[in-house]
Amino acid sequence: MKASDITPNEYAPYYKQYINNAGNLNLLDAIKQSSETLIKLFDTISEEKMNFKYADDKWTIKEVLLHIIDTERFFAYRALRFARQDKTNLPGFEHNDYVGVSNANNRSKDSLINEYRAQRASTIMLFSNFTNNMLISIGTASENAMSVRALGFVIAGHETHHCSILRERYL
Repeated sequence: MKASDITPNEYAPYYKQYINNAGNLNLLDAIKQSSETLIKLFDTISEEKMNFKYADDKWTIKEVLLHIIDTERFFAYRALRFARQDKTNLPGFEHNDYVGVSNANNRSKDSLINEYRAQRASTIMLFSNFTNNMLISIGTASENAMSVRALGFVIAGHETHHCSILRERYL
């Protein structure tokens, strides 16, 4: 199952950029590849540089990483609910509010990377055990339809998006 298999009725228009960022790989390959890219990128960033932000109103690198982790948790949770045929309209989340109280800047790079690895391993296990019928299941979040497979590609593409921003504006 590749990103090109997803139809526009499986996600809100806002998520198209993330699905496109995931490339046209198999779903699990996209999730694994984005993880490898992120780990390689963070291997080049020193502990001191992790506290850098390029403007006063922007996040630090630590906050960006924890935002990636938090967002993946939300999307994986939605995927689980939708795969289990839960028809509840799930609420959205305000990522700026979460970052503001995340305590990311008081954590070490290793702590954040370890949490990232744990979350990604959980996400890979979750998606690797979804059946094809589960992957095409559609639920509702923030008043928008979203399929399980679209959520998987959004996880990979959202991460790719932030890695690009880190390279362009932080490093």
